[in-house]
Amino acid sequence: MKPALAEQLAGAARLLAGVAAGRSLSETLPALPAALRPGVQALVFDALRHWGLSMALRRLLCRQEPAPLVAALLELALGLLDAAAEAAEAAALTPAAEGVRLPHGLRPLYPAHTLVDQAVAALRPLQLPAALRGFVNACLRRFLRERAALREQALRDPVARWNHPLWWIELLQRDHPGHWQGILSANQRAAPMVLRVNRRRCRRADYLQHLQQAGHAAQAWGVDGVLLAQALPVQQLPGWAQGWVSVQDGAAQLAAPLLLGGLGLVQPAGGVATAATAAYRPRILDACAAPGGKTAHLLECADAELLALELDPERCPRIEQNLQRLGLQAELRCADAAQPAAWWDGQPFDAILLDAPCSASGIVRRHPDVRWLRRPTDVAQLVAQQQRLLQALWPLLRPGGHLLYATCSVFVDEGERGVQAFAQRHADAERLPAPGQLLPGCSVGATSGAQQTSEGEGVIGDNLARETDGFFYALWRKHA
Repeated sequence: MKPALAEQLAGAARLLAGVAAGRSLSETLPALPAALRPGVQALVFDALRHWGLSMALRRLLCRQEPAPLVAALLELALGLLDAAAEAAEAAALTPAAEGVRLPHGLRPLYPAHTLVDQAVAALRPLQLPAALRGFVNACLRRFLRERAALREQALRDPVARWNHPLWWIELLQRDHPGHWQGILSANQRAAPMVLRVNRRRCRRADYLQHLQQAGHAAQAWGVDGVLLAQALPVQQLPGWAQGWVSVQDGAAQLAAPLLLGGLGLVQPAGGVATAATAAYRPRILDACAAPGGKTAHLLECADAELLALELDPERCPRIEQNLQRLGLQAELRCADAAQPAAWWDGQPFDAILLDAPCSASGIVRRHPDVRWLRRPTDVAQLVAQQQRLLQALWPLLRPGGHLLYATCSVFVDEGERGVQAFAQRHADAERLPAPGQLLPGCSVGATSGAQQTSEGEGVIGDNLARETDGFFYALWRKHA
């Protein structure tokens, strides 16, 4: 039986208060009961995408700062009430029944009287005093009466206007003066679901037929990708348990063919890969491997000896689980890639993938809590860590080998500015064509600072380029 809306609101309020206290949804959401999780996730994702506005509205309605759980519940309800009123005003559809969703934004919509009633009822599962019922009810009903005036006042604040922290907005204005508004707007939309077909177990053309037979519309994306018209639970994907596919954004799917293509290590696309007949197996290092999506794609593309490193011991099992489901093998080590003396055997690598720790500012569409968890000082600390990793790993690459640097960031300090600083210190590093900066919500061929080359287009694929998450790629060859 579907949980009551009040119970879902209470669960979402707890998670929202957790984000306000600095806790990531990746830690708190999996702890919810399975029956409650889908509804709560939809509510809290929507709240986070519009949190700047709802926080501003809540401050206008409350003379004093309420307790964190009360503030979170009010902000959650205010965002939903505003969405319902906006939908009705725009005549997109009338929110006449619970569970109706607005087509252009997929926002949860409920009738106003239901939302007010259930928000008040949510105080009980939150174990908050019954005396707060009148306060919550009064705040929400006042918003319904004065919505236009309250919104006009709130939207004078750029944080409420763009639903991102002010420092984030200002950094994007500096880094992408011609694209910052588009990036912020794209972050408000849910990302499409993209799959990667495991070429060792299934042909992409065959998998598209399986989807069609199951009634799921989809189309080819890039070299190994499939873009779904509608997101699905992974258990409903044909061949999921058999390792036919993985979920991976199109931008992340560029890594393996970029790194391996120039070395001639990629098995032919469009068919099931077979083991290489050559006696020599290239040595590949995936330096920051969790959760293992790019690790798996490298092994699907090439028969190689691969070492996957991960610093966080709690994330290492995810890599192993993903590889087992896909029928792949790699050497896994929990180690700091920046300290090679602790794990390197002295044998150089033919290819190194450094998917470096970063702000994750390019994947806000999928992780809407990231923007609110990051702090202005985080970027400089992450840039220093990225440079340490590059410095430590470059000596491990053989002459003629390739190193691919990647971040899921749109901040220039973690992208072009950072790789230029590395190149200035290494005369033996020849930069090769790569996509450069990809922006969220843009097609690959229309990104800021991207190096448009025939080689890059080959990595993207012959079909029409599709929108991706925000990513940055730089590729080097090492001279003797």
